Amino acid sequence: MFDRLGELAEEHADLERTLADSAVHADPDRARALSRRYGEISPVVETYHQWQQAAADEATARELAPEDASFAAEAEALGRRRVKLEQQLNEYLVPRDAMDDKDIILEVKAGEGGEESALFAGDLLRMYLRYAERRHWKTEILDSTITGLGGYKDVTVAVKSGRHAPGDGVWSRLKYEGGVHRVQRVPVTESQGRVHTSAAGVLVMPEADPVEVSIDPNDLRVDVYRSSGPGGQSVNTTDSAVRITHKPTGIVVSCQNEKSQLQNKEQALRILRARLLAQAQADAEAQAAAERRSQVATVDRSQRVRTYNFPENRISDHRVGYKAYNLDHVIDGDLDAVISALMEADRSGRAAAADGG
Repeated sequence: MFDRLGELAEEHADLERTLADSAVHADPDRARALSRRYGEISPVVETYHQWQQAAADEATARELAPEDASFAAEAEALGRRRVKLEQQLNEYLVPRDAMDDKDIILEVKAGEGGEESALFAGDLLRMYLRYAERRHWKTEILDSTITGLGGYKDVTVAVKSGRHAPGDGVWSRLKYEGGVHRVQRVPVTESQGRVHTSAAGVLVMPEADPVEVSIDPNDLRVDVYRSSGPGGQSVNTTDSAVRITHKPTGIVVSCQNEKSQLQNKEQALRILRARLLAQAQADAEAQAAAERRSQVATVDRSQRVRTYNFPENRISDHRVGYKAYNLDHVIDGDLDAVISALMEADRSGRAAAADGG
C-alpha cells in the first residue's frame, strides 16, 4: 500500500509544479484534466502526509517514554491516530468507479400495469426530484410523455451536482437505481380495494461530454414532427419535435418538450451521447465480467431491484437485503439510507476484488 502512496505523492508534487506553469493553461482541456487529477489525489496525499507525521511523532514519543512517563500517554494517542489514518488510506485506495464524478441522465419508463404503472413512474420521478433537492442538485426534465391521469409513460431528466469534489458526482449515488422497481398497493383506479402489483423501469446513464463521445453527423437520421400532448392532441402547429436515429447502433432518441426544433435536437443529442457512453461502458464491463467481483455496480438492469409495498409501508432492496418500514419517507426523497447500504456493499465488493478475494 505504502509504495502506491509514495508514487501518488510524487505524482501530486509533479502536478503541482506543472499547474503552476502558466503555459499549461494555454490549453484549457489539458489544464482541466490535470486539475481534475490533482483534485482526485489531493485528499489521499494529504492523509498520507498526516500518517507519516503521526508515525514519526509516535516513534519519537515511544523513545522518550522511558525517561518521561507523559510521553507514554502521548505515544498511545498518536498510535490510535496513526491506525485511524491507515484505515482511511486503505479506504482511499479501494478501486473507484471512474464515472463517479459524472452527472447523469435518468429515464423512468412505465411497465406493464397500464395507468397504475404510469402513476408509479410519476411517483419515482418525484422521489428522485425531491432527493436531488435535498442534496442541492439541479434537475432538468428533457423529455416526457404524460398520461391522462397525470402519470408518465416515460420521462427523461438530467441531474447535475454542480460540485467538483472527487466522487461527489450524481452518478456515485444514483448509479444503483437502474433496474425494475416493483410497487404493491391499491391503485386509484381500483374500486374494490384490492392490492395490485405493477412495475416501472429506471435507466441511469452518466452524462457524456461532447469530447468523450464523438458523433459523426453522417451517422444520424433526423426526423421532425409535430409535438403532441395527452390524448394525442396537437400542442403546437410547427414541426418542432425531433427524432434522431443513430444508424450504426440503431439507438433512437426523441424529444418534444422544448418549443423550438433546434432546442429539441440539442436535448436529443445529449440523451444520445449518454446512451452511447452507457453502451460503451456496458460493453467494457461485459468483457471484464469474469474478473470483476463487485456485488452492486454491475446489476443486470433486467432484474427486479426494489419493491415498494404501500400497505406495509415497506421498502425492500433485493440486491443487499435492505428492508425498512419508512416507505412514506423514502418516496418523499429520503433515499440516503438505502443508497448508503448499496454504496457500502459496492465498496466492500471492490475492496475484496482488489485483495484478490
